Amino acid sequence: MKKEYPLLLAYYGDDFTGSTDALEFLTLAGIKTVLFLRHPIQKDLERFPGIQAIGLAGKSRSMSPFEMEAELYPAFETLKDFNPEQVHYKVCSTFDSAPHVGNIGKAIEIGSEVFNQKTTFISPSAPHLGRYCAFGNLFARMGTTGNGEIHRIDRHPSMSKHPVTPADESDLRLHLAKQTSKTIDLINLNTIEAGTAVVLDEIKTKEEKEILFFDGMNQGHLKTIGEVFHHLGKEKTLFTVGSSGVEMALGLAWNEEKIINNTFEFNHPGKAAPLLVISGSCSPVTGSQIEYALANGFEGIALESKVMHHDHQEQSIADVAKQIIGKLKEGRNTILHTSIGTTDSRIAETEEYLKQSGLNKKEIQKQSSKIYGRVLGQIIKEVLKCVKVQRILFAGGDTSSYAASELGIFALEMLAPLAPGAPLCKAISEDELVNGLELNFKGGQVGSSDYFIKVLKGEKVS
Repeated sequence: MKKEYPLLLAYYGDDFTGSTDALEFLTLAGIKTVLFLRHPIQKDLERFPGIQAIGLAGKSRSMSPFEMEAELYPAFETLKDFNPEQVHYKVCSTFDSAPHVGNIGKAIEIGSEVFNQKTTFISPSAPHLGRYCAFGNLFARMGTTGNGEIHRIDRHPSMSKHPVTPADESDLRLHLAKQTSKTIDLINLNTIEAGTAVVLDEIKTKEEKEILFFDGMNQGHLKTIGEVFHHLGKEKTLFTVGSSGVEMALGLAWNEEKIINNTFEFNHPGKAAPLLVISGSCSPVTGSQIEYALANGFEGIALESKVMHHDHQEQSIADVAKQIIGKLKEGRNTILHTSIGTTDSRIAETEEYLKQSGLNKKEIQKQSSKIYGRVLGQIIKEVLKCVKVQRILFAGGDTSSYAASELGIFALEMLAPLAPGAPLCKAISEDELVNGLELNFKGGQVGSSDYFIKVLKGEKVS
């Protein structure tokens, strides 16, 4: 007999921008979803009548395995208590991870224990974002919109040079094997092309495996994967790992079975000037967006790397906030950035500051995101005390997680789609300065060169 579930899905996002990515695709599928920034209880869900899915925005992508244990055990237990059909550990579609930071293998070990599940299923592909998995190998388009060239992930111009988790292996089975001792196998394209029943039979033949990857190249493959996951979750909560392609896959399957039939109408958000952009990203995609915006009337403020040193933080926060306040009061769209692209000298300066404080290379990579994120969040708080801001754009997944935490946001709801994986959201907070803010969170690889202009105008990014 089919089990009844209070929620269709609960997910944990390993960074903030990834969490809003999943929020978008659930909402677009017709599933009323709320993204929480702290562990929710039943009373919290009751504030949102008709809620069908919840997310928990996390930071595990920038954590060590030890830190992940402290983070994920209680997070997964919280989600489990709501008894959803599906629990999804949402990771970046480029599978950013390493043994020492954002270890997806560690997350799987914790999830399989909490949910008492021998085999964990992983669906990395997200064709809607230009991410594809073929015979275990991951491919990614340069950027998530437009006609950017598609690269094998270990040859991707940006991801192969990522400052924290550079992609050096395209076969995700080999990549993940560096992070866990669990046995790994694959449901390949040929099997998925054969349909849901064949995939389910193949899973039975591999039932001794502890991790199963799923290939995926198009929406038809996602639909099959969604049908498989829905079938497996009928009797017991199913724990899965993957990109927002998991949300799209399940949405396709639930729509097919008429489990969901909602449609949401989104009003055009319109222009919101002046726009405040907060960038903690060193991605070349974001770098080109900053340069394009500066060439088209935006004002730029460079956050100096000396904020890494505690002695400089208080004064730097005050000085930078004052600059931003002045520009916003003059009606100027303003970008605060920690770097412009991968060659910015501030990246090396930041590493040197942290190195002098006694941190090793691995610790430097994690601490820079934390410190920059918290400083950026504190700057925003000071700005909001002095000037009315309608819309803020955050660029950079790791730093935005920490910046958002500083703002006291309780939850987010989607307002409108802007770019695939980066919707416009409404902040829900007990702080009147923050409550109702329009926020857009984009990962480093998201968007075309005119992205900031589009968000300013509230227009969709093609």
